[in-house]
Amino acid sequence: MTVVLDDHLLRDWMARRDDALVDAIGGEEVATTNLWYARLCKSAARATGGALLEGWNEDDRRSLIAGLVALPDEVLVVTMRQLAWRMGELIADHNGLSTLGAEAIAAAIELNARLLVSSRDDGPGIRQSCATLGVPYTTLPR
Repeated sequence: MTVVLDDHLLRDWMARRDDALVDAIGGEEVATTNLWYARLCKSAARATGGALLEGWNEDDRRSLIAGLVALPDEVLVVTMRQLAWRMGELIADHNGLSTLGAEAIAAAIELNARLLVSSRDDGPGIRQSCATLGVPYTTLPR
């Protein structure tokens, strides 16, 4: 199976900073979404490190940035072209589902994957939609 990670967990997985995350992923393939990847890049590009890299030392931040610029092939990202229509359907059919949440669910469906998100990204729209659609959804405390 594949696991789709949000931006917080992708950051931690790339930095190999979190044993609980490594255990939660196990040997599964790792994926993320276009929007979560872009949000992490935006945060890393800020001189202050943005909210996602607050408190990181400069060497760790530079290492993560290098990984983001040349995202490892082992991190799957389904193109928006493949997901856009399904995202539109999900938003039309599920009240309270954001574009970001719709992309995550569409990616999980496309990859036959499960979603693993940080408790910071857990929301009622995505949680309820996953429950309705039978998409495995788990949060990891952050």
